[in-house]
Amino acid sequence: MRSGTGRSGGVYMYANQQGCDGGRLYYDGCACVVVNGDVVAQGSQFSLQDVEVITAVVDLDAVSSYRGAISSLREQASQQSLIPRVNVGFTLSQPDNYSSGFPSLPIAVRYHVPQEEIALGPACWLWDYLRRSGATGFLLPLSGGADSSSVAAIVGSMCQQVVKALEEGNEQVKLDVARIAHYEKASLPKDSQDLAKRILHTVYMGSENSSEDTRTRSSNLAKQIGASHLDVKIDTVVSSLVLLFSSLTGKTPHYKVDGGSTAENLALQNIQARVRMVIAYMLATLLPWVRSKPGFFLVLGSANVDEGLRGYLTKYDCSSADINPIGGISKQDLRAFLRWGAENLGYSALEEIEAAPPTAELEPIRKNYTQLDEVDMGMTYEELSLYGRLRKIFQCGPVSMFQHLCHRWHGRLTPTEVATKVKDFFCYYSINRHKMTTLTPSYHAENYSPEDNRFDHRQFLYNTWWPWQFRKVDEEVKKMEQQKPPSIIMSTDEPTHAEIATKHATGLGVPAAAAGNVSTAGVTLSGKA
Repeated sequence: MRSGTGRSGGVYMYANQQGCDGGRLYYDGCACVVVNGDVVAQGSQFSLQDVEVITAVVDLDAVSSYRGAISSLREQASQQSLIPRVNVGFTLSQPDNYSSGFPSLPIAVRYHVPQEEIALGPACWLWDYLRRSGATGFLLPLSGGADSSSVAAIVGSMCQQVVKALEEGNEQVKLDVARIAHYEKASLPKDSQDLAKRILHTVYMGSENSSEDTRTRSSNLAKQIGASHLDVKIDTVVSSLVLLFSSLTGKTPHYKVDGGSTAENLALQNIQARVRMVIAYMLATLLPWVRSKPGFFLVLGSANVDEGLRGYLTKYDCSSADINPIGGISKQDLRAFLRWGAENLGYSALEEIEAAPPTAELEPIRKNYTQLDEVDMGMTYEELSLYGRLRKIFQCGPVSMFQHLCHRWHGRLTPTEVATKVKDFFCYYSINRHKMTTLTPSYHAENYSPEDNRFDHRQFLYNTWWPWQFRKVDEEVKKMEQQKPPSIIMSTDEPTHAEIATKHATGLGVPAAAAGNVSTAGVTLSGKA
């Protein structure tokens, strides 16, 4: 808008919807008025107001003068017939009133940093969903890890925004708060913690594999936010299911650290994960009844976009929920948000949570073994984020991704090592792609979202061996090992538009046609089910 009016002059009035439209998108408002390349009025990007109006006074003669100073426009204007001017006996503004009649002065454009957008965008989206769904609060399984803690912090940010709107006298928010949280109109919440106690209900569902550290972190964060917090042990339920299996088959599964197979290990982890989902929905339905309140709670999910891409989640575990505010946000961005939130949202517990290594805590802790997410996945979250951008934004299949990463990681990894990483990613991606068909509806924030229902319409059954593509990768590796590698400057930055252009110019980014049409007959979807 600034560039267009700056080149040719003019007044640009931009209006945009603000809020949740009942789907995965949040429209971020930011209505504005731009005159001759200068912003003279700008609305809020995230707000709880149903309607926001901004005004500005503009001088149309200033636009004419601006255009007259551009030589090419002067030449065009000189060849046009004059437009008749009609003088009228009134004015659109009061020229003698300098407070309202003088043209609006340019202002500095307000931009939110990404961490602020995470704090405000999903928070406003959640409030819109809550007030329109008829629910009376949220139920969040809070593990004390980065993902669920990010969701809790976002709900805390939502409560802060609601209280701020109440202080500003927003009548619609007053009505919504009274209805949702069962306040009397004369006794609305005095602060965000008071509101959070009524509408955010967290539960820590620990097992014999959970540590005291995560239990303490979840409790501390819930206390700082003001949430109503429960602490539940799920071991008896898990043991009952294992006992049921043993009585049916005569065999008892064991964890891998105790000598069990991969299948046994996965089954025991998935039992814990799915039990937590069942308990979460039971609490969401019955807690209002227990507290003699009407309504129901919405269950919040907490799986990030990278785990969805890799399939590092259990189908129908706590990633299955009613809505998920972080399902379109990468792990890297969430960790940056936690650091920002510790300082700017007033939740100091987030700092300790961010510093802790990510772990699912589904396997027994031993002196010589602690389960870690990145070790389990066989790749880092930073690598996952890069794979996601190459797969979706760059349209890379296995071959073109391998070629791109050989350039990007030149000097860090050998072609053989790069090939192994690419094969591992596509193998796990294809094995777990079916999980995207049941992914919880989430706030859309990342261009490489693998969400199947709207943003990534691809098949969910692949030939997990990728025979043609992996064979071509092996051929590329053999060629590179036989040749002296060219001197290439290593880059660890994210792909840029310039790199995209270079990719097409050099042929490094052959789109996913490299994926080919391969038979999927006889494929068994296995792995972490």
